[in-house]
Amino acid sequence: MIEKIKKIIVFPFLFCAFGSLAQTNYQEGNNKYMVFFKDKKNTTFNPYQYFDAKALERRMKQGISLSDSSDFPVNEEYIETVSALADSISYSSRWFNSLTVFADENTLQKITDLPFVKGIEQLSAQLILTGNDKGEYNITLTKDELTLLQKQTERLGISAFRTNGFNGQGLRIAIFDAGFPSVDVNPCFEHIRKENRIIKTFDFGKNRDNVYAYNSHGTNVFSCIAGMVDSIPIGLATGAEFLLARTENAMFEPYGEEENWLAAVEWADKNGADIINSSLGYTVHRYFREDMNGKTSLIARAANIAAGKGILVVNAAGNEGESGWKFIGTPADADSVLSIGGIDPETDIHISFSSFGPTADKRLKPNVSAYGSVIAAGKTGLVFTQGTSFASPLVAGFAACAWQSNRNLTNMQLFHEIEKSATLFPYFDYAHGYGIPQAEYFISGKNNNEPTFDIVNEGKLITVTIRDKAFSENSSDKFYYHILNEEGTIDEYFVLKVTEKQMLEIDPYQFDSGKKLVLFYKGYKSEYQF
Repeated sequence: MIEKIKKIIVFPFLFCAFGSLAQTNYQEGNNKYMVFFKDKKNTTFNPYQYFDAKALERRMKQGISLSDSSDFPVNEEYIETVSALADSISYSSRWFNSLTVFADENTLQKITDLPFVKGIEQLSAQLILTGNDKGEYNITLTKDELTLLQKQTERLGISAFRTNGFNGQGLRIAIFDAGFPSVDVNPCFEHIRKENRIIKTFDFGKNRDNVYAYNSHGTNVFSCIAGMVDSIPIGLATGAEFLLARTENAMFEPYGEEENWLAAVEWADKNGADIINSSLGYTVHRYFREDMNGKTSLIARAANIAAGKGILVVNAAGNEGESGWKFIGTPADADSVLSIGGIDPETDIHISFSSFGPTADKRLKPNVSAYGSVIAAGKTGLVFTQGTSFASPLVAGFAACAWQSNRNLTNMQLFHEIEKSATLFPYFDYAHGYGIPQAEYFISGKNNNEPTFDIVNEGKLITVTIRDKAFSENSSDKFYYHILNEEGTIDEYFVLKVTEKQMLEIDPYQFDSGKKLVLFYKGYKSEYQF
């Protein structure tokens, strides 16, 4: 059994600062660009030769074309012509019909003038990450840490999934991260290795298959999807298959490439991924708050394309809640990305560092949440670690089990069913989204909606009172409410600890006509129109 721990290693989250894309602002000393082409003339494509059988299966199940033009290769003549002008070339993207090049300003102008070139965007990035593992592999835990290990999956309802035989089997999950050291020998992944369920790996920074090195963040994340220790699950999808992609150069290497994320998402699609977990985010430096609109960044656009191919993309909301930035990063801002916020296991509400929504164009983010403090498998032992980086894989594992329970769902139907399953649905706010997904919903299809409180207009005041049967003294129950404006976005939102039956007294005259008070307690939502 798991006993007393010898030491704890706490890891910082993996979150990146990323430069914005610009079509005309070519900055000195930064000479990497994406060249976009106008068409794909004279190209041919055989989906049965190109795609893995799982990718074909995904498309056919969801009624997605096997020969969409975005899957066709880039015109080789275009690549050769641009290559002859550029200093060097890197990745060609089928989805964006583009080629990444290194070139100076004069060369860029020559490339821009080519008749088949549609436009040019600059690539720039900076990755921030520190942390490392040392020592022999250690699976010992204190009593409190063992409790957390069990709670991080039980809070999502793993027992309901397991009772009904759902562990993610038949689903293929791609993980994009900064490295997966020890996964090839780590005992927490033995059940996966023994059944050869790591299908493919690729290091997009080094252009090779080996990903079992570098930063341990990916090992932590992988374990929160599918790890096991002494028969105790670290994540929920212990029966799934995996594609492991190293997309980020971490640990003192100065640049992480958005290009690598794009290359990885096309690779994951080709190799049959049903779900992608990306515990990566890009925010400050040359991005602005208004850029977090799901349309500006290259990876937000790529993530939405992936969703259009039938893949569920799950991404960490970010760890900027206490910083000057505060808001979610990209690609968590993308409309079709299931963005995951962090919950504090001690309070069961928003953990302080978890980034806030909404998006710059006022869409709801995060969508749902999970624990932001977890026990994970590190390179040399179990570790306590924090970040939405680990909330995201918990939900990715949950999604695999949920999809296994109903394989007739499309990816976006699953997306919305996960939202509906969450503890706060249909209520939401910009810290928790719809709350924590619950497995029982995918078994019974039910959420509680019996009234738990009453709203009374007494003229000068609106009073909100908990019903007798819903009130528990000395409990940790929470009461949620927000003020919704006429545009349908939240002006203010609150979480209150329930200590007495009369929860609120509100003066309606302090609110403009047309605004709405939205309240939630123990599965029941009610509204009051000002």
